[in-house]
Amino acid sequence: MNLADLELFIQVADAGSLSAAARVLDCSPAVASAALKRLELQLGARLFSRSTRSLRLTREGTLFLAYARKALSLLQEGRGLLDGELHHVAGQLSISAPSDLGRHWLQPALNDFQALYPQVQLQLSLSDELSNFYRDPVDVALRYGQLSDSGLIATRLLDNRRLLCAAPAYLQRAGMPQQLEALKQHNCLTFFLRGERYDHWHFCDEQGNQSDLTVSGNRSASDGALVREWALAGLGIAYKSQLDIAADLRAGRLQAVLPDYWQDAPLYLVYAEREYLRPAVRCFIDFMKARVRG
Repeated sequence: MNLADLELFIQVADAGSLSAAARVLDCSPAVASAALKRLELQLGARLFSRSTRSLRLTREGTLFLAYARKALSLLQEGRGLLDGELHHVAGQLSISAPSDLGRHWLQPALNDFQALYPQVQLQLSLSDELSNFYRDPVDVALRYGQLSDSGLIATRLLDNRRLLCAAPAYLQRAGMPQQLEALKQHNCLTFFLRGERYDHWHFCDEQGNQSDLTVSGNRSASDGALVREWALAGLGIAYKSQLDIAADLRAGRLQAVLPDYWQDAPLYLVYAEREYLRPAVRCFIDFMKARVRG
């Protein structure tokens, strides 16, 4: 299989355009099209659905893309080994993180990491949805809670809890709830993902008792950072990660509500490989582990 054909396939998948990929690789669209057809012939599968206006991956193309990325990455590492660059920490590092965590807790860490490794080019994607490592160009992600995809490597970074919180102005106006059931009488600011609204909140306490409560409110967002902003504005009660609101609690901008109830939400570093990590990825994982250990 021609390595250049493989590289072109990945470029087309990333760019979503044959002509754009051809420009990146400095070849003509005709040459790019021929390479793509040659690869499809070798695989015996159609990798893209084409029309006059669009180009999109087929199911077979999506499946093959993950293996193509891995193959190209391994070949590039092999080249680096031959010319003595395997331990040179450089190149692009793609990181995915929840919106609030990325804007506040993670940002100082990234500044310190890049000061140590100035030749690393950071690319940060902020989203509250877990990235698809087999489709998206993500090297490592930070995510709360247990993961459903057993094919990924998840390293527990630190313990964390989800806490109820509200602005003092809201609590002065609406009153401080004294028990979980009282939350039903309050405006609860919720989060939704892929059309599903997370208004069924889970709690535990120091005795290990589990509680569940369905809440309601007049605002819901797919962005956790926006839910925090609504809480800061005094619009209701939010259920937020302690890492996201720690500075707000210390400054008094937010106040803990029913602090005896919470949900465990440990923070994990997530990546797709353990054995074949690029130097920049390995250094970032080690850096974050050392940072949280203090």
